Amino acid sequence: MRQHLIFALLILFFLSSCQPKDSKWQGQEPIQKVSTLTRPIQYQLKKTFDVGNGIFVSNEFDGARLNGVALTGENEVTVLITPENTPINESPWYAFKIWSDTEKEILLKITYNEGFGHRYYPKISTDRKNWTPIDSTVYLADTASVARGESPKFCEFTLVINNDTTWIAAQELIVSKDIYEWAGELAKKSFVSIEQLGKSKEGRTINYLQIGNPESKKMLLVLSRQHPPEVTGWLAMKAFTEELCASDELSNKFRDEYCIYVVPCVNPDGVDNGHWRHGVGGIDLNRDWEAFNQPETQAVRKFMQDKVAEQRKFYFIIDFHSTYEDIYYTIAPELKGNMPGIVPKIIQAMAEDIPGYDPNIRPNAADVERINSTVSIFHEFGAEAVTYEVGDDTPRELIRKKGELTAVNLMEIMLEN
Repeated sequence: MRQHLIFALLILFFLSSCQPKDSKWQGQEPIQKVSTLTRPIQYQLKKTFDVGNGIFVSNEFDGARLNGVALTGENEVTVLITPENTPINESPWYAFKIWSDTEKEILLKITYNEGFGHRYYPKISTDRKNWTPIDSTVYLADTASVARGESPKFCEFTLVINNDTTWIAAQELIVSKDIYEWAGELAKKSFVSIEQLGKSKEGRTINYLQIGNPESKKMLLVLSRQHPPEVTGWLAMKAFTEELCASDELSNKFRDEYCIYVVPCVNPDGVDNGHWRHGVGGIDLNRDWEAFNQPETQAVRKFMQDKVAEQRKFYFIIDFHSTYEDIYYTIAPELKGNMPGIVPKIIQAMAEDIPGYDPNIRPNAADVERINSTVSIFHEFGAEAVTYEVGDDTPRELIRKKGELTAVNLMEIMLEN
């Protein structure tokens, strides 16, 4: 299995890295403490819009984001995308469906309110399940802004529509229903169960998977979808989790020794409401891991505290996210948790497995604010911690292979300790 993964990953890495880069992306600025008290959000008007000329556009589905639409030319449709509230990280999620009475070619333009730019390359689907990027030959971003070194303020592309539904989205549309259907399939395995962790602010169920030996004193935690648009991180988490559930000797041995808890959708409200970043409480959940003002972070923390009260210990936590390029955010190397050194070893093993791969690693400062999941959990529970951010445009097969190989390296290294 390991040799197969490495060979496939090597080919994918080579194909995805043909364009040279001057330097590594530096990652985000150090995170700042902000108030996480509940703030109001603006809900979308959910409806099917008859924009004229026999063209219809709808946001009446979970995960949709469409705040306005107009016919701005004979066959030109302009949509407006706005966030749930501000201030907010620039992660402008959009998702809508479009059709027409008769077949026609249109120019579709995606715009944003002032102060925000275009980030996600459009994906298209005819069945909501299978997605492909828009053909680059018919796509144009805001070239004037790009020429000034700014984010594009809009994008536009031609599209043939008819009376069948065409779906347009920033990334693959994967909402809480899809996530829990996936979790339910895994829970058919004898060593996997699905349980309720808590409820979101809007009352949605937050579920977790229990994988492995429920009597083990040694535990791991996996988190995903704190930020709604971060689908590539979820895809990596999915591959990572499925590898932990594989039927090979390594996975069987690991599950005998450890109990893994996976929370695949921490923020179901944000995901299903088509939010850019926040929960229904109007704040970034991954800044609420010190104050714990929101029910989602409260639920995860209480769950961990209850498990530790049973004289058990968390040894590792990984939180999957998405950003512009693949990057690892790690705990300051001078700080030691319950199994020191395993995170650098896992990342180094990835580098050794893939010739030419130089992982982008950004350790946090030792005195960084304890407001995000991995830093907070490390300091409260001693779990070795890493935030794995996956690039928005990382090839999907490469995401899958890296997720699988991360799990393989994790299991080998933790079993050696």
